[in-house]
Amino acid sequence: MTEQAAGVDLHAALEGEACVLHPGERALVPTGIALEIPPGYEAQVRPRSGLALRHGISLVNSPGTIDADYRGEVGVILINHGNEPFVIENGERIAQLVFARYERARFVEVEELGETERGAGGFGHTGR
Repeated sequence: MTEQAAGVDLHAALEGEACVLHPGERALVPTGIALEIPPGYEAQVRPRSGLALRHGISLVNSPGTIDADYRGEVGVILINHGNEPFVIENGERIAQLVFARYERARFVEVEELGETERGAGGFGHTGR
């Protein structure tokens, strides 16, 4: 919506009636678009912060990845973490799409990993 926004808005493309998303429910919402993404890039579907803050609406898999070889319609899996039903109207902005470059990893099996100061510490090992 603005000149320097990283994401582009995705809109609901509903046929017929609006979709009501009750608390705790999730739904696959169509967008009516398909993409041809260049090799070496992905499109990441991300929640809209305003919907998350005001209504508790988010994505089940966030970010959702659209691969460069996918040619189907983009769908958004919304979930209602709020306390009230949320009505999704046709044309409503439901998510955002950010394009990102990626590198393909080449996996090599080894007997041992190199040492680091952190080691295997994870999940809050450094405290709060």
